[in-house]
Order: sequence, then C-alpha cells, then structure tokens
Amino acid sequence: MAGHSKWANIKHRKAAQDAKKGAVYQRLTRAIIAAAKAGGGDPNANFRLKVAIERARAGNVPMDNIERAIKRGTGEIEGAIYEEVTYEGYGPAGVAILVETMTDNRNRTAAEIRSIFSKGGGSIGEAGCVAWNFDRKGVIKVEAAGVDEASLLDVAAEAGAEDMQLEGEVFEVYCEPSLMSQVGQAIREAGYVVSNMELAMIPKNTVVVSDKQEASKILALIDKFEDHDDVQNVYSNVEIPDEVLEQIDA
Repeated sequence: MAGHSKWANIKHRKAAQDAKKGAVYQRLTRAIIAAAKAGGGDPNANFRLKVAIERARAGNVPMDNIERAIKRGTGEIEGAIYEEVTYEGYGPAGVAILVETMTDNRNRTAAEIRSIFSKGGGSIGEAGCVAWNFDRKGVIKVEAAGVDEASLLDVAAEAGAEDMQLEGEVFEVYCEPSLMSQVGQAIREAGYVVSNMELAMIPKNTVVVSDKQEASKILALIDKFEDHDDVQNVYSNVEIPDEVLEQIDA
C-alpha cells in the first residue's frame, strides 16, 4: 500500500475545503441513494448501505436526510435518478487518476470530466486503462491518542485486517471490503474510537513526483475534479514527498 500515506494527506486537505462549501453533505447523501438503489433499503442486509449511513452519521448528516436518501434510492420518494460512472485517465507526469461520479446526466458529466482532464494537462482514457493499478479496500480510521499500536494491530489482525499505518492523529486499518464492518466492530468492542470507515481505491504502485511545478499541476487537477458537483471521490497513484508539499503550501 505504498504511497497511500501521501495521498491520504492530500485527501485530508481537500476534506477541510469540502466541509467549508457544504459539498460533503451532498456527496454523503448521494452515496446512500446509490447504495439503497443497488441493494435495497435495509442496512442489515446491504453492507454498502450500512457503510454509507455510518459515514453520513460521522459527517453529521441529520437522520431525516439519511432516511429520505434511503427512500429516494428505493424509489419510495421521487427525485433525480442518479447513476454511478467512473472515469479513468492520466494527469501530468503520467500519474493515474480515477474519478468516481454520481450523475443524473451522463453525457453532461462525461464532457465536463473530459474537459477538466484536458485543461489540467492530462488525458481521459478508456475504461480499465488505470483501474488495474488499484485495489478496493476497506479503510477504518482509529483515533491514535493514547493507543498502543501493537495492541490495536493484534485486535485488527485477529478480526481480518491486512495492514495498518499511522496517519497523523489516526491509525488507518486496511482490510478486504467485505470484512470492513467486522473489523470495525471488533476494534470498537475492544474500546478503541473509530472515527470513520470507508471504501477506498488504494494504488498498487505509485509515481513519485518531486518537481514542485509538476506536483502543483497534479494537485490543481485533483482540486478541479473535487470541486465538480458530480464527483464523489478522486484517487491517484501520485506520491509527493512531504518537503515538496510543504513548499507548495508555503
């Protein structure tokens, strides 16, 4: 899972911006709609919906909003019909980029995503052109304050986790998607504080970009995707050294 550390840092920076503009609410509720549409409205029988609800609750989405989103997904309440579409391509320095969207107008979204790739110095590709370089994993974030790393690792591994690493103020525990609920529950029952659980695309191989100008272009392109209303998640295999990130932030 090399490289996820640097990408996690980028995601954390974007998360703060998203919260400021309120986009996080829309993305969390759309995820619930899609999950309910795909697997039904019972979170006990629909693992994906269960995760989407947990993420929405962690993001302080009101229960009324969550319940309406479930009903929209199951068709009990009329509304826009969303479909999930993933776009793949390359950014500056040849880094791989996956853009997960949820849209009620596939043609519009496709044209706009293609334009963002092009204007940002990248190019959109065919389906599968970069997806092979990513694995979908469950990521469980555990507050690190006062936690003994070895003890947490033992609990997580016993429940089925594959890997764990410290990211700032949280430990990130990785597992197969189907085991995320099981691992998360075991960690909670052991007395640890789980701050978030999500499914993420983790790069198998990364591209190290040490040039400040190139790194800035990649971050700007990712920002453009993140700012698009239809975009749910953006993943890349870029790895930017901490010193370069500090130069860019300065």
